[in-house]
Amino acid sequence: MSLRQTPLYSRCLDLKARMTEFAGWEMPVQFGGIKQEHEAVRTQAGLFDISHMGKLLFRGNGALAALQTLVPSNLGRLPPGKAQYTVLLNPQGGIIDDLIIYLKDRDESGIEQVFTIVNAATTDKDKAWFLEHLAGTGVELVDQSSDFALLSVQGPKAVDILQTSVTEDLSTVERFGHVDGTVLGKPAFLARTGYTGEDGFEIMLDPATAGELWDALLEAGVVPCGLGARDTLRLEAAMALYGQDIDDTTSPLEAGLSWLVHLDDVGDFVGRSVLEQQKTEGVSRRLVGLSLSERHIARHGYPVLHEGNPVGIVTSGTLSPTLNKPIALAYVPSHLAKIGQTLAVDIRGQQRPAQVVKRPFYKV
Repeated sequence: MSLRQTPLYSRCLDLKARMTEFAGWEMPVQFGGIKQEHEAVRTQAGLFDISHMGKLLFRGNGALAALQTLVPSNLGRLPPGKAQYTVLLNPQGGIIDDLIIYLKDRDESGIEQVFTIVNAATTDKDKAWFLEHLAGTGVELVDQSSDFALLSVQGPKAVDILQTSVTEDLSTVERFGHVDGTVLGKPAFLARTGYTGEDGFEIMLDPATAGELWDALLEAGVVPCGLGARDTLRLEAAMALYGQDIDDTTSPLEAGLSWLVHLDDVGDFVGRSVLEQQKTEGVSRRLVGLSLSERHIARHGYPVLHEGNPVGIVTSGTLSPTLNKPIALAYVPSHLAKIGQTLAVDIRGQQRPAQVVKRPFYKV
């Protein structure tokens, strides 16, 4: 099966990007080097092509209320122009996907437009889940995944540089706010969201204008970045990667996402009974941050040990470019999840010391 390509694919090739397969797409893993790209985002500004991600629009009377039955977060508090990071749950309380829900507008008759950005690998699964559970609600789902490109510009200088191509005043857009704006004279959707732990915007616009914006941002000094730097950046910020840190078998309470669960503020939703039980009885395992004292990297799938016995598993790990030490996320028994707990990671047959530390590893 041939890999799909984003509208920015040829531009990535022009920049000699090293390409890789990701969720059925041919994507850049790095341009000038992961560490260089990572540091650019932390100190200046980096540019990512994230057009592979799913883009779903919901339209109809009470669209937000219909979506409320599928997520544990309180969507009722969202005004137009704001967004909520949340998770789709299955009946077992497991995470089908993590996503951002944006309320675009609501007219006087209650007709709403709600937009979501979902993971590329789960777009088809998510779409089927939505169609199944929204059947009969009168809410229309429009898959816009192939209609638009999606760019992300992140870093302490990202907003100021992007502003030169945008008509609207970006300083008025709050974190997790969004606006229908004008980029290089063309309509665009701009959201002050990201996956790096830095300030920045994700911009959805037509493919041709996306190419023009890509060129303009690079000319302004923004550094092109690939999936490699995206992964090290999000891990430093302790942001979960679907399919590794969270999946259909992990609940948000196990994954350290309890802040997304608003049991007192919302009615029934898929998986609620399981989360209620977990909140009452506690969970048997938790996702924790690990810091390793030696320069040995704990990779996905490596066993976590306590007193020589396997007790957990590493889900993500890297050598942090910012902190210059190995960090990891791992599931361990709840009684071993306290900050300061001493553990070890089995790295190629050797027990390497590790300690449970506060997340995120890095914060602006």
